[in-house]
Amino acid sequence: MKYTNSNLVSCTILSPNHSGQRICQIDRITPHCAVCQATAEQIGAIFAPSSREASCNYGIGYDGRIALIVEEKNRSWCTSSWENDHRAITIEVASDNTAPYAFPDEAYAALISLCVDICRRYGKKKLLWFADKERTLAYTPAQSEMVLSVHRWFANKSCPGEWMYARMGELASKVTAALSGNRSDQTPL
Repeated sequence: MKYTNSNLVSCTILSPNHSGQRICQIDRITPHCAVCQATAEQIGAIFAPSSREASCNYGIGYDGRIALIVEEKNRSWCTSSWENDHRAITIEVASDNTAPYAFPDEAYAALISLCVDICRRYGKKKLLWFADKERTLAYTPAQSEMVLSVHRWFANKSCPGEWMYARMGELASKVTAALSGNRSDQTPL
């Protein structure tokens, strides 16, 4: 598989916290709540020290700007799951620092755009959300499909927060509509 990084990136702050080259095909996207209203640069800085022992592929700031933190060719340390991190593009998104960890409108719009970009670059036509851990982990995506997963399935966390968790189906629908060229749903790009 040929790996590329998004052209939507505003800044690059590479973290040393990764496992090197992936050993699985990318077929998942895992959005996270950053639990802070931070800029893209600030999210990148959170994962810059090796002592942090965590990372993500992208960070989306409160204003919708995107940071590249771990190149897509490499496995980030983001979901407490070796397998999920090898298969997923992981994205930390600026959010409120208290439940339900809502994303600013600009950050949510950028998440949609980044997911569309990821799917397009890997030849995917559909983003799926099953809202069920066992079904998701047992599912083998078709060549044209990408699946959403969440951090809470692998660790005792609420991530991506109730605000985003309630919108995972909407995210999948908006991305799939944009991939099919259907813009009637007002998908921000």
